[in-house]
Amino acid sequence: MIKITADSTCDIGEYAESRQIGLLPLNVILGTDCFSDGVDITPQNIFEFVERTDTLPKTSAPNVGTYEEYFNRFVSAGDTVIHINISSKSSSSCGNAKEAAKKFGDKVFVIDSRALSGGQGLLVMKAADFRDEGMGAPEIVDRLNALAPKINTSFVPDRLDYLYKGGRCSRMQMFGANLLKIHPLIQMEDGQLVAGKKYRGSMEKCISNYIDDLAVMYPNYDDSRCFITHSSADKELVEVAKRKAEEKFSFRQTIETVAGSIITSHCGRNTLGLLFIAE
Repeated sequence: MIKITADSTCDIGEYAESRQIGLLPLNVILGTDCFSDGVDITPQNIFEFVERTDTLPKTSAPNVGTYEEYFNRFVSAGDTVIHINISSKSSSSCGNAKEAAKKFGDKVFVIDSRALSGGQGLLVMKAADFRDEGMGAPEIVDRLNALAPKINTSFVPDRLDYLYKGGRCSRMQMFGANLLKIHPLIQMEDGQLVAGKKYRGSMEKCISNYIDDLAVMYPNYDDSRCFITHSSADKELVEVAKRKAEEKFSFRQTIETVAGSIITSHCGRNTLGLLFIAE
């Protein structure tokens, strides 16, 4: 049998269990305490820690030995593993997983999603689709590698505080953006995050304009599903995104997911993205 697994950063929520997808947690370090993403820490813990300490949590990838142990669990049961990692340019987890996979030959395949959060999740869900259609492991791997560059992974943050604390913008940029209600588009290009267009105004207005722009940028897309992924965003903001996505696109399935602790550690509360696979 084929076992689909992924790093916990894919943020697929309840679909991990319903689609029989295994998740390996990345680590979140709050001070001297280490936690497992999605297991014993929540985004609320992140918000409280940052508020109390004025510093971001540290995050770390599983080491090679941890991946070996994880893969061996399934290989020993007779499964072939296809593991989808967070972008190799965002974490060392992909490199560690590929090193661990060498021990298992053609029983473990590792995919660099070149994405994160819901973008990575889209590739994970596609892997489960292909598995359920009866495809063999080599064909699934080829298809996933072809799809990875086509994933739209983008989001709009409410405030730049977390990006500033993480060294991704200057203090002046942060203060200016927060004062003038500027919300930059953050998107994945070639597997790494870069800043794009700047939106201005309320988050509701910015998210509406952002989705308008996506519809222009991606007139052709895989309509099977999209993810509306957010970091504990206001309910009203999520509803704006859902209505706008329905107006501008024709996805057969719209999945709302809440970003886990790893992603939240880097973007802060009320960040939201509409993610899908382009054609």
